[in-house]
Amino acid sequence: MRGAYTAPVTAPGEIAVDDPRKPDVRELLGRHLALMLSVSPPEHSFALDADGLLDPAITFCSLRAAGELLGVGALKRLDAGHAEIKSMHTAQAARGRGVGRAMLTHLLALARSQGFGRVSLETGTMAEFTPARALYASSGFVACGPFADYRPSEDNCFMTLALDGAAS
Repeated sequence: MRGAYTAPVTAPGEIAVDDPRKPDVRELLGRHLALMLSVSPPEHSFALDADGLLDPAITFCSLRAAGELLGVGALKRLDAGHAEIKSMHTAQAARGRGVGRAMLTHLLALARSQGFGRVSLETGTMAEFTPARALYASSGFVACGPFADYRPSEDNCFMTLALDGAAS
C-alpha cells in the first residue's frame, strides 16, 4: 500500500487510504465478491479479496460518512505510467448517492498525483454492470483491448483513460 493520501473531493463522506483487513471492509468486500461471482463466471471474475488488496502495488481507499463504510476502491500500479482501477464497490444502502463517482474521482486524482499517464479497468459485460460502465464512460473512459495479464472474453469489458495533467 502506498503512503497516506487524501484528495480534495466533494463526496458524501471522507475518502482516505484504509486497511482492507478491517472487519467492516472485509464484510463489504465479501458482499462484493459474492455479487461478482453470482453474475460472472469464476474464470472471468477478477475482483480482489482483502488479502489481494494488500499487494504493495495497490493503494486501497474507503469512503466513510459518520464512521459508516459506504464504498471502496483501489488503484493498482501496473508500470511507471499505467495504473488500474480495482475493487470499486458501493454498499447497497448507499447506491445513488454519488459514492461511486466520488471514489472514481478520488482514484483518478490519486493516479495523477502519482504520475500515471493512463488508467485502465476491467468490468463485466452483463446487465448488472451497466451502471458501472456508464459511470466510467461518463468520466471519459473508452473501450480498449485487454491489458496487463487479462485475456479477451465475452464476459469482460476493458476500458482506459489517458490522464491530462499527470505529475511527471
